[in-house]
Amino acid sequence: MAADLLDPRNDYVFKRIFAGSPDLAAALINDLRPSAPPVVTVDILNPTIAPEELTGKTIVLDVLARDASGRRYNIEMQVRRYANWSSRALYYLSRLLGSQLSAGEGYEDVSGVVGIHILGFDLFPEEDQALWCFEPRDAHRPHVALGTALQWNILELPKAERLWRDRGLGAPEAQGSEHSLRATRAWAAFFEHWAEESIMADIQHEPVVKAMGRIIELSADE
Repeated sequence: MAADLLDPRNDYVFKRIFAGSPDLAAALINDLRPSAPPVVTVDILNPTIAPEELTGKTIVLDVLARDASGRRYNIEMQVRRYANWSSRALYYLSRLLGSQLSAGEGYEDVSGVVGIHILGFDLFPEEDQALWCFEPRDAHRPHVALGTALQWNILELPKAERLWRDRGLGAPEAQGSEHSLRATRAWAAFFEHWAEESIMADIQHEPVVKAMGRIIELSADE
């Protein structure tokens, strides 16, 4: 492949791919939440890129989406680790949850919010798992959950590649079927090896093939 292909991990390129193709956003959500009911379609709530989003030292052009049930999704790529990333992710998703109600509206009107975080670094380097799903749960009895209004789904890209070479993408028996595992591998390969034709030629997962096509289209646009 051409050496000048745009990097899908770049904030601007990432948003152009997924905000411009709601079907790809839905596919990414489903593939990184293999145990959750599938999302059929999503509406992109922030499809445009404002000039002020491109300024500042830390640029995160996230994609905000909403499914048919009203559940909202914050999809973002974070290539470099910085201090207090976990606190930022917690704060941002909680704020997205709290912003849904106006004065006088009841709490029954609140829809859940889901974070989809793709990381270019190891968040938990000591753990042999790369795909994570966090929810409010009891510390002593984790099978007891305090609802699903808040959920964080995290994929550690560097660790994912290391793990599947040995035994698959970290506890696949707890994360969905073999098909789900292959889909997650395909996305991880896309974000890590988009410019390597020898690797991408073997990827058959349709959403990733389409995302690769978008990269080629964007790269040809001066």
